[in-house]
Amino acid sequence: MSRVVEGPCAALSALIESVGVCEAARAVREHELPDALRGPTAARRGSDSAAADLACITAMGGRVITPDDDEWPSWRMLALSQLDAERDRDAAVPLVLWARGTLSLQQASERAVAVVGSRCSTGYGNQVAGEMSADLASRGWTIVSGAAFGIDAAAHRAALAVGGPTVAVLACGIDRPYPAQHERLLAAIAETGLVLSEYPPGVGAQKHRFLARNRLIATLGDGVVVVEAGLRSGARNTVKWARRLGRPAMAVPGPVTSAASVGCHRMLRESETVLVTRAEDVIDEVGPLRMPGGDPMRPDAADQLRGAEADVYAALPAIGSRLPRALADQTGLDLATVRAVLPGLELRGLVGCDSEGWFRVTSRAAT
Repeated sequence: MSRVVEGPCAALSALIESVGVCEAARAVREHELPDALRGPTAARRGSDSAAADLACITAMGGRVITPDDDEWPSWRMLALSQLDAERDRDAAVPLVLWARGTLSLQQASERAVAVVGSRCSTGYGNQVAGEMSADLASRGWTIVSGAAFGIDAAAHRAALAVGGPTVAVLACGIDRPYPAQHERLLAAIAETGLVLSEYPPGVGAQKHRFLARNRLIATLGDGVVVVEAGLRSGARNTVKWARRLGRPAMAVPGPVTSAASVGCHRMLRESETVLVTRAEDVIDEVGPLRMPGGDPMRPDAADQLRGAEADVYAALPAIGSRLPRALADQTGLDLATVRAVLPGLELRGLVGCDSEGWFRVTSRAAT
């Protein structure tokens, strides 16, 4: 049935919920359907490529995840199932998810943040997305995105660089890397993370599938962060889904002269999103929505910093180094204060330095 409708279909989901999956499949094959399902199933109701699809996905080391499987993220999908399908036809829980990767979807989505943004990103946007994603991933948060050019790719690569979990949600079959230039990136994600799609093997990418895909990106995260977005950006569609699902929606501001950040500024001005500039801001927004289990985490040494020490440490990127002058410019502190603070942070084991500048010890060790 995933092949028959190729994408979200609220009417078919409702039929399965009502009569069970086997009876629903029989009704589709024999065309004993309500009017709402006759159109969506007419073109492919007679086809049965389940065996071939399963053989294809197995050959590439993938699998099918159904709502009956242990790794199905049931509580994540619950919010999606409660949306009004009459308001938006894509507001439906996927029938199945086709997956490639080592991560359990259920575990990967326990603590997750979606990071999305412009395909035509700037150096500023790539840097902010990379540093924020690396910082979140190094703290155990899964980075969810769409593997597109620009911000998506920067977020995935940053998570991989620190050995953190990341999930790519595609708008086509997972046997068709999209964009084609990201075949190696998707392969790297599958090695340690997860590549997902609700579309069966062989299905190509089309515009409406990207919009439907965005609801899954929003669903799998505790919140959505937008780093750079044009005035008519698809990232705003992901924010729309986040707001409908009750997830926090956040945006990173950019230079007021940058066309790449116009969409972010509009969403901030119209209160569609909350302003965030670093990983700590994101965690403040999404953290209370978690469903924690087990023993509480012990406080990190960095969480105990105050004043200038906290400002300087927060200004250090999760990946790469900074010179004292750059840190002074970023924090607003004078250069003498920055130079006085850094050795103290080094004595605490929080930072180190090399020929390129000062860096966080935790993030450098993780890479």
